[in-house]
Amino acid sequence: MLSYLLAVLAAFGNATSSVLQRKANRDVPRNQNLSWRLIWSLLHEPVWFGGILAICIGFLLQATALGFGQLATVEPILVLELPLTLILASRVFGQGMHRREWGSAAVMTISLGALLFLLSPSAGRNGHVHWYDWVFGITVNLAMVGVLVLLGSRKSTRGSGSAYRSALLGIAAGSAFGLTAALMKGMTTTFSHGIVTLFTSWEIYGMVAVGLLGMFLIQSALNAGGLIAVQPGLTLADPFISVLWGVFAFHEEVRGGWYILPEVAAAAILGTAVLTLARSPLLADAAKET
Repeated sequence: MLSYLLAVLAAFGNATSSVLQRKANRDVPRNQNLSWRLIWSLLHEPVWFGGILAICIGFLLQATALGFGQLATVEPILVLELPLTLILASRVFGQGMHRREWGSAAVMTISLGALLFLLSPSAGRNGHVHWYDWVFGITVNLAMVGVLVLLGSRKSTRGSGSAYRSALLGIAAGSAFGLTAALMKGMTTTFSHGIVTLFTSWEIYGMVAVGLLGMFLIQSALNAGGLIAVQPGLTLADPFISVLWGVFAFHEEVRGGWYILPEVAAAAILGTAVLTLARSPLLADAAKET
């Protein structure tokens, strides 16, 4: 139960970060997208530091949750970031939530609970992953991020080019955060051997590097467009990649057999609720320039 609570608190930290970072990005020119000039400009936005503090707290809570639970349990809970983002955006940007938002949030919460119950993840290697699994998994994960960034950096011929670019970069950021979660989980084993072992292990430095990459990508995604474009990919890619790591690298066991059909149904309902919430006028209003 402690891992569940910590994961919910981590989702709240991430939601706070998303809103504050978008608020900061509204005043930064979009021609700085995917450029280090973007970070320099954000350093002059005081509210951005609040967003960075919030995501750092979220990372710490997430890491602690992963120390007590499995990737396939903790990471799906982080999709609660989306309804929490809506609630915070309604306060920060002066809008109220309506039946659609509350109803979708309720469906999302119920389907998430059903999915976790059906999956019923059990402990795997508890951080013990063979080096060749790390090499293969990290290579594939980073290649996926690279392709998404490449596509997101190209000039789009679509009418909603900025939204298209923002969505792709949001998926790239979520995929990077999924890898960060896997490295966090790997780090929990080294931490159990003492603080010296922790800081001499490669996992902690890999986690920091990939985490910084994810944060850079989310700044670019939020700069390219609004929360309404970024949030679906960011919300779904992180737990999806994390669960794949949990099952295939950490060998966390989930229910199969006849459970697969209701699991797919629960995941589909959850995804539909996420997409419905992501189209909320609240996020559209949050994206407007002021």
